[in-house]
Amino acid sequence: NPIRETTAEAISLARKLIDDAHFVSLAVIDPETGAPYVSRVAVATDEVGTPIILVSALARHTQGLLKNPLCSLLLGEPGKGDPLAHPRITLACLAQPVIGDALLLTSITERFLQHQPKAKLYAALPDFSFFRLDIENAWLNGGFGRAFILSAENIGWR
Repeated sequence: NPIRETTAEAISLARKLIDDAHFVSLAVIDPETGAPYVSRVAVATDEVGTPIILVSALARHTQGLLKNPLCSLLLGEPGKGDPLAHPRITLACLAQPVIGDALLLTSITERFLQHQPKAKLYAALPDFSFFRLDIENAWLNGGFGRAFILSAENIGWR
């Protein structure tokens, strides 16, 4: 079995990859075809480390999230050399629109704009809204021979 037992080092690496991410690949189910659809979106985290995205209602990925909230994210930037030798993590998530709670929305907006200052250009546009991506589980590839399956519970996301 290539999957290692979860360690404090794996949890720390997973959190670092999530906290440091500015852009991620977002996979959804295409609402028209039912096929997988992947796009790149800006990301930040809320106060407990849950990924937050700001997306336009006009975007195909937003339409996909509204029809089927199951999605996944791929995080991790390749560095020099072999891109597959660098750590990366895939998160299985359940997307939840952030609506109704003005205090929560203010907090998320402030955190998101601190992490993504250029988003100020479009954050207030009427077709843009935030989604919280509640993590169900994660697959961490910490580099060659360092694979882990992480649950939301053992990392403290729940």
